[in-house]
Amino acid sequence: MSDTLLSVQGVETYYGNIRALAGVNVEVKRGEIVSLIGANGAGKSTLMMTICGSPQARTGTVTFDGEDITRVPTHLIARRRIAQSPEGRRIFPRMTVYENLQMGASLDNLKFFNEDVEKIFTLFPRLKERQAQRGGTLSGGEQQMLSIGRALMARPKLLLLDEPSLGLAPLIIKQIFDAIKVLNQEQGLTVFLVEQNAFAALKLSNRAYVMVNGQVTMSGSGKELLANPEVRAAYLEGGRH
Repeated sequence: MSDTLLSVQGVETYYGNIRALAGVNVEVKRGEIVSLIGANGAGKSTLMMTICGSPQARTGTVTFDGEDITRVPTHLIARRRIAQSPEGRRIFPRMTVYENLQMGASLDNLKFFNEDVEKIFTLFPRLKERQAQRGGTLSGGEQQMLSIGRALMARPKLLLLDEPSLGLAPLIIKQIFDAIKVLNQEQGLTVFLVEQNAFAALKLSNRAYVMVNGQVTMSGSGKELLANPEVRAAYLEGGRH
């Protein structure tokens, strides 16, 4: 069995005639946290959506767990145990916290449902307190916890997180990133993280990529990129951190 869980090779993605990704190469090994940083509009979310098959890559390949999934429909990609917590959370606002978690559960693993819900309540105690509350009445941080929890109900091999810290207070961001660390270190979950908060992402990650205008321009360990003068100047507020 290969160490590589996700491999994106030479991927180009278009919206109509506009090229959003230009020959992207990214690799995520089993058990890693890998982050993708870059400015708003760099193409980070497009890469996440391309991995999930919507839109599909026009050229290049996306390989997951040894299988080419480039042309596989989105709903079948989800069944291969890739779960996404999308940008903007996209929870079901009229459903309760508990019902949202039910929506995330995989039909193949319903026998583990109660056990999985308890794991999420342990990870995010706030959700346990709010389990009968409608999703739309939660705070932004609680909605982000719920979005991640719903993704985890699918028992993923790979968790895709798109901008989990967006619009959240620093204390909540710390809670979210602490939870990602626990999932990775204690449960061995592989995580691919798209994040504008470069400092938090690089501190957390084994490896990282920098994306500019739909292209990967730099890669290295989280520590290497944190120390890189170009990265510090562009993404770490002139190196003040």
